[in-house]
Amino acid sequence: MQINVLVDDITKVSVDAIVNAANVGLRGGGGVDGAIHRAAGGGLITALIERYPDGMKVGDAVVTFGHNLPSMYIIHTVGPHYMNVGIDHEALLESCYRRSLEEADRLGLTSIAFPAISTGAYLYPFEDALRVAIRTIREFEPKSLETVHLVFVDDEAAQKALNALAN
Repeated sequence: MQINVLVDDITKVSVDAIVNAANVGLRGGGGVDGAIHRAAGGGLITALIERYPDGMKVGDAVVTFGHNLPSMYIIHTVGPHYMNVGIDHEALLESCYRRSLEEADRLGLTSIAFPAISTGAYLYPFEDALRVAIRTIREFEPKSLETVHLVFVDDEAAQKALNALAN
């Protein structure tokens, strides 16, 4: 499985599925979550309310269609709040990436794009989160997935990802 690093707007990346760094209520929010909800259009929130009225648990992943996005699917996952005590942040973040990959593979998809889950408002230290993401992706044994894109909003983050991939 090939891992690529992109500097782009995840809502514009042409892949089979993009991953949404969602909140537990699945009702949209700020950052990546808000951008995906705005770009996908009102059909997304309607689908989420109908299919997941109680939201979802941290570390899990659920799938919707992409609606107005270039990607066919959106895989929603909820990362851990780094400041929450008494939880295994690393295990939960690992679960976000693994469950998203599993859902993409279950659907027979060949490409997926990830944002940096939990590194924004959820305050997970970027380099630590990057290490978890890359390790989890590398350890995953895909049936159909061929390409994973790590999508960042700036060159500095992308360079850190490229450096981490080289190690």
